[in-house]
Amino acid sequence: MENMLYAEELVREFLVFRGFTSSLQAFETELNTDVGKGFQVEKILELIFSIYIPKFEVEKLVGLLSFFKKCFSSSETVLYDTLSKLEVSILRYYVVNAVRSGRNDKVKEFFDMLGDELQHRGNDWTPWFAMPYLKNPTKDPQFRIYFSKEWFDALHLSLRNFLNQMFCGTRIPALLKISTEKNTINHLKTDIKQLNLKLSQLQAVLEERDAQIRQLRSDAVFLRQQDGTHNTALVSEDSNQSNDSSVSDAIPSNDFAVSSTSLSKITAYGAHHDSSSSVNQPVIDDQNGEMGQVCKNDFYCREKVAVVLDEEKFSEVKVQFQETFLGHTSPISRSRFSASGNNIASASTDGTVRIWTYDSSTPGSRNATIYCGAEVLSLDWDCKSDRLLLIGTAEGGIKAWNVDAKRVVCDLSTGQTFRRVLDVKCSPVEPIFVSAAASERDETTYGDSMGFASLTVWNMKTWKAMSFLLVKNPPQ
Repeated sequence: MENMLYAEELVREFLVFRGFTSSLQAFETELNTDVGKGFQVEKILELIFSIYIPKFEVEKLVGLLSFFKKCFSSSETVLYDTLSKLEVSILRYYVVNAVRSGRNDKVKEFFDMLGDELQHRGNDWTPWFAMPYLKNPTKDPQFRIYFSKEWFDALHLSLRNFLNQMFCGTRIPALLKISTEKNTINHLKTDIKQLNLKLSQLQAVLEERDAQIRQLRSDAVFLRQQDGTHNTALVSEDSNQSNDSSVSDAIPSNDFAVSSTSLSKITAYGAHHDSSSSVNQPVIDDQNGEMGQVCKNDFYCREKVAVVLDEEKFSEVKVQFQETFLGHTSPISRSRFSASGNNIASASTDGTVRIWTYDSSTPGSRNATIYCGAEVLSLDWDCKSDRLLLIGTAEGGIKAWNVDAKRVVCDLSTGQTFRRVLDVKCSPVEPIFVSAAASERDETTYGDSMGFASLTVWNMKTWKAMSFLLVKNPPQ
């Protein structure tokens, strides 16, 4: 109902804008009658059986039935014929109701208005013209059924079912769709505002957490530097005290130098003891057997901060989906996803390439097996589709495999000089690809005088080389 009112308001606005005042008046007049009653079945039944027929408004009744006929196209013959039969029954009920109410004048008025039309329809209306002149038509065998309650109930139920079926299949006008789309847009705008608000809140929380993490990392770096300086000073002090003792003459002075291993032991010792105590703790050097002193000074807390940061940096990895593809008989050397992620290409050391159709909802299936005749060194998919796979081999061959046709559409060669096709890459914007090929570094071959490697740009429409580059300075 809300959509209907909005559409009516749009019509009014348009008529006023165009200056169609007469049309606007006619529109307002017809709105007051509302012939279709908003396509609400109960209101239409009430209009027919509680207003038009009891009040003998035959013109409005005929107009309403004519309006419903216009709702059908010429192809909907079954519905149109059904409505015509219901129309005959409704008009006969009008006559029966007038006779039962003792209004023979309304019966005569009815036939004066529609008599000619009813005669042309051929629906056996001829006996009905005598209805106003019969003394007791309720007992007449030909009309008795129309005065029974069962016949009226059947008519009422049939009309209700027909209108329900009719309105369920009625095409919704574009104006009503506009209102529906407007409501949908309003709901979407409300949802967007709520999501933006939630996003802002999450961004604020994220910024706060990032600031905390940066502060903790800064503190951890500062504390580590302070600990390093403090530990070095303690070790130096211990060494000086040992040198001043009387036992220092029997022991070489270099034995008191503390190595990086000793310092790491001191750090580990501090990280595994309680930080609540501020008393110096003993540390034993395994190489020299000497006892040193380390003051912890909240060292445990500082190391704990570093451990927490490490845990945040390296979070636990959880496997959500895992599937195994079986078919290769030799070790697999390379694998590549296609651009859309629906296909997987895998290469084996035996010179075969297998293509798999990947879908996380169904088990994987092999699309094709390609026999290359040499070791496969490189794979790459066309960036714009899943149809084309490029394969580079150790014998200077580049194969272009069409997944849909399941065949090699082109077989290129980099020549005998650069036989090892180490890599192939497709351009993400143009129908071209580049191949990187290298020689086998045989000192007796012509490849050493030509260069160590080559880059070739190929056209994927003509399958011809567009440009060629030599790399003449091999890495030592």
